[in-house]
Formats: sequence, C-alpha cells, structure tokens
Amino acid sequence: MSDIVLSAAVRSNLLQLQQTSELIGKTQTRLATGKKVNTALDNAINFFTAQGLSTRANNLNGLLDSMSNGINTIQAANNGISSITKLVQSAQALVSQAMQANNTTTQATLAAQFDSLLTQIGQLAGDSGFNGVNLLGGNTLTINLNETSTSTISITGVSYTNAQAAPLSIATAANNWATATDIQAAGTALSAALTSLQAESQTLSSSLSTVQIRQDFTKSMINTLQAGVDSLTLADTNEEGANLLALQTRQQLSSTALSLASQADQNVLRLFQG
Repeated sequence: MSDIVLSAAVRSNLLQLQQTSELIGKTQTRLATGKKVNTALDNAINFFTAQGLSTRANNLNGLLDSMSNGINTIQAANNGISSITKLVQSAQALVSQAMQANNTTTQATLAAQFDSLLTQIGQLAGDSGFNGVNLLGGNTLTINLNETSTSTISITGVSYTNAQAAPLSIATAANNWATATDIQAAGTALSAALTSLQAESQTLSSSLSTVQIRQDFTKSMINTLQAGVDSLTLADTNEEGANLLALQTRQQLSSTALSLASQADQNVLRLFQG
C-alpha cells in the first residue's frame, strides 16, 4: 500500500500537536512527582550530581545512629562515675566517723560498711554499660565521624569493677580499722580514687563534647546535601502549573489549526466534485 501523503500545512500542525502533547506529559509528570528531573533523560548532569549528593546524605544519616549510640555510651559511663563518686564520698564520711570514734566495736562496724561500699562501687561500674559497651568495665569505644572512616575517635575505658584494683586501688578496711594508721590509709586511698574519677570524668566529657560537635556538624551537612539535591531536581509547582495551562491552550489552538488545514484540503476535493 502506498504511503499516505499529508499536505505541508497538515503535517506542520500535526507535528506541533504531537510536540505539545509530549510537553504536557512531561509537565504533568513534574507536577505529579514534584521533580523537574526524574531520570537521566531529563537532565543527565543534574540527575547524577543529585544522585551522588543523595548517596552521601544517606551514608551520613547512617553515621548519626552510630554517633548517637556512642554519645549514650559515654553518658552512661559518665553517669556511672558520678554515682561512684558519691559512693566514695560516702566512704570518706565513714572514715571521718571512724577517726572520731574511740570504740573498736564502732570502728569495726564502720569498717564493714566501708567494705560493703567497695562492693557496691564494683557492681555499679559493671552496670554502667550501654548496648554492650562499658567504658567503666575496661571496654574501648570507637566512633566513626565520617562516611569513609578516615576520621574516628577512640575512647579507652577503665575498669572500676574491682574497687580494690587500679586505678581506684581502695583496699578493704585493714584490721577492722582498729588503729588510726589503718583508718588514715583508707582516707588517703579514697582521696586518690576521687582524683582518678575526676580525671576520667574530664576525659569522657571532652570526648562527649567532640562527638556532639561532630553530630551537629553531620546534621548540618546532611541538610546542606539535601538542599543541594532539591535545588537540582525539585520543580517549581507554580511555574509548572502555569506551563500546563499554557500548553493546554496551545494544544487546543493546534487542534483548531489542524482542523482548518484539513478543511483546506477538502476544499480542493470539492473542486473535483463540482
């Protein structure tokens, strides 16, 4: 069968109508998705750039969970140190009472309470972990601060689970505190233990501050990356709505023009019919 031949006017108007229909389809897709770039065909540079920014934002989002766990682990250890400090201060009060007592029975009772506090210190330290990591139980915590793991912070824990061992080194009440020397030795050990606790608390606080700063930085970076993705891909719905209205008007005009062009061809046919 021979090809159908269209007049130049009909073909031109038909082409305009097809192009307008295609533009309407694209505009409707932008309005439906809210994006001006949905595939690489829309804008290859913007599409792949936005994809890279989005991938990095997702990776950083994953780091936020790790940072949050790290912060909670440090805070749990710091809470433990605060409570252990109170126990040590309670032990100091017992030492002070024993120094003032002149009764060996009273001193022995206070010595027993002192030893009980040492046990509580160890147990409290053992309960100061978070998500399986206990910085007061000798564990080490490593937190990744960027998506390539080239920036990390490592926190080496201490073991307070045995108050009699280093770094606390608080020995049990010797001779039931029968002599002033035994009581003074306990007081000296408690003072040194408080110094150790304060130093460890400062170390944890410094590490906590660093991680929190990086967490805030990471959140800001994620927002910046997402804003970059949006600027590359999001459509202006007001503009697209106006475009759709204009295209629909053009489509109606193209349909009318196509109809007029067809009528012109029909007039030629009427000449032969006359």
